[in-house]
Amino acid sequence: MKSATVKNKVIRVLGIRGIPASHGGFETFAEFLSLYLVDQGWKVIVYCQESGEGGLFEDVWKGVHRVRIPVKNEGAAGTIVFDWLSTRHAAQSKELVLTLGYNTAIFCSLLRIKKIPNIINMDGIEWKRQKWGVVAKTWFYLNERAGCWLGNHLVADHPEIKKHLATRVREDKITTIAYGAEQLSGLDSALLNKYDLLPNGYMTLIARPEPENSILEVIEGFSKENRGCKLVVLGNYDPEKNPYHKKVQDAASSEVVFLGAIYDKEVLSVLRFFSLAYIHGHQVGGTNPSLVEAMGASNPVLAHDNKFNRWVLRDGGRYFSDAASLSKWVAEILNNVALRQEMRDEVIRRYENEFTWEKILKKYEDMLVSFLPSNDVKNLK
Repeated sequence: MKSATVKNKVIRVLGIRGIPASHGGFETFAEFLSLYLVDQGWKVIVYCQESGEGGLFEDVWKGVHRVRIPVKNEGAAGTIVFDWLSTRHAAQSKELVLTLGYNTAIFCSLLRIKKIPNIINMDGIEWKRQKWGVVAKTWFYLNERAGCWLGNHLVADHPEIKKHLATRVREDKITTIAYGAEQLSGLDSALLNKYDLLPNGYMTLIARPEPENSILEVIEGFSKENRGCKLVVLGNYDPEKNPYHKKVQDAASSEVVFLGAIYDKEVLSVLRFFSLAYIHGHQVGGTNPSLVEAMGASNPVLAHDNKFNRWVLRDGGRYFSDAASLSKWVAEILNNVALRQEMRDEVIRRYENEFTWEKILKKYEDMLVSFLPSNDVKNLK
């Protein structure tokens, strides 16, 4: 039932660029959570980063209050400035804060000093990612530590992330809540015509083009043979400036199609829904949004063999460790209709048990309500 007996249900959301979502998993999550909480009677205030200069301004989008803060800096520097301005503004109130990510967790010291309840979603283990240099890794490592200490409570999106965080803080300070996704059905395949694709005539790979996402191994493995099936790759590739990107594209057969980065939700949904299978090469992280979204599209999944992916997929996935094992599984899936259906059935079962937005968002509300400053909570179950 709705938590109708709870008074003063107000929350401020920090750590994202803004809503509606146009950048990534955290923004998508923030959009779904915000709209859900509004429907449950909450006042939701989301901080949004704007390009340019000037003072902050506010508006309302679909019942969600937005505090929009212009920042003239680009890239990481702009994000740090925005996070500081957002935190400073939120600290003027005494309302519950949900911080998404720990990349600038040191700023949460201001909330702690002012005794403002702050729940931090600790995301993945950012400082272990291969793409970062020593300075960036040190920054992320220190901010992960700061987030563990400064947050009143922590959210881990995967049991293995909780195990990691439990080496920093006591276990009862951490709640595990995974990421969610929409279940796709009844979509029109007409949008595929623009990309010269046929339903079930391609596999998909949606990931940032970085070594830790096994892009090269996937491309090499898929390109070992003539498949009679395309591999659709989404992401920003710049082979002239990035040697890894060039190596990936040079390894690709004529059946590999690079479509660039696509953020249009309708197009992404259609591409996922009509995909014969999804290939997920992420080696580091917790419950990855793109993997759960593939499950919501009922895709059979070939995933990199690690503890993060195995917990998410269970029997719904088949696992590879290098180009050779990826190539073997691609051939098996293409030639075995019964296997594809078996994998699809398991993916759907796992998705419905764990990763629907309805279940994920309800878990979040139950947790958030217990940290409201008023704390006059009764009969929530």
